[in-house]
Amino acid sequence: MRFNILYFAITALLFIAEYFIGTYMNDAIIRPYGGDFLVVIFLYCLIKSFFKTSIKGTALLVLVWAYITETLQYFHFVDVLGWHDSKLANVILGNFFAWGDIIAYTLGIALVLILEQVRINRSIKNAYTK
Repeated sequence: MRFNILYFAITALLFIAEYFIGTYMNDAIIRPYGGDFLVVIFLYCLIKSFFKTSIKGTALLVLVWAYITETLQYFHFVDVLGWHDSKLANVILGNFFAWGDIIAYTLGIALVLILEQVRINRSIKNAYTK
């Protein structure tokens, strides 16, 4: 374990963004897809805040977790557990499957991988120019 302040700060900002999306947005794009796009980035940064894990491994773990969660929505897992009246369970686990969510998760992790590669390339460039 180790604490990374940069990832933690990004996690905090994404949490605030997710809160505002979930609380105040009620449109056809940001609420259903923006939140899903950001949630995988949030989870990635949360893990990287506390654990020194590989970029690809962490990204894959988060993406598989998101896919599993979405698949559980297809099978109405919240109802199976008897939690259909729980607002928290419905927000965290969701309550219906959508292919658009799968695409949003995938694009969110793709952005993570691109940004991490840019960060690595800059670090390498800076190491050679000093």
